Amino acid sequence: MRTLRRIRRLVRFAAFGLVVAAVATELSKPESERTWEGRVFGLVPYDFRPPTWQRIRDAYWNPSSDHLLSERVFGVGWAINLHRAKTLMEDAFGRLMGKREALSIRMTVRSEGSGKKPDVVITRE
Repeated sequence: MRTLRRIRRLVRFAAFGLVVAAVATELSKPESERTWEGRVFGLVPYDFRPPTWQRIRDAYWNPSSDHLLSERVFGVGWAINLHRAKTLMEDAFGRLMGKREALSIRMTVRSEGSGKKPDVVITRE
């Protein structure tokens, strides 16, 4: 337990230090050159601009990116691209369990006024 507390304390201290370093970096620039985004020590990304929906989507669900980690939307550090994490886990599961054919489930749409329930068609792709 003591070791875990020490590690937790060390991680908090490092995170706080990175935030202070990022803010100090921006405040050391002339006011006209402050962008509130960049990298601490040229390695850890930071972004203190107000988040937008597009940046949130690009950070957390970006199918066009092959990177697992992306720059965080607000704050210091990285975000996880959940789409990439999903594909990596699907690939790993497929290798472990063997690949099976995917099932495709399609439902036909019921027309207005028809008392008939929609049909369900299950096919193998």
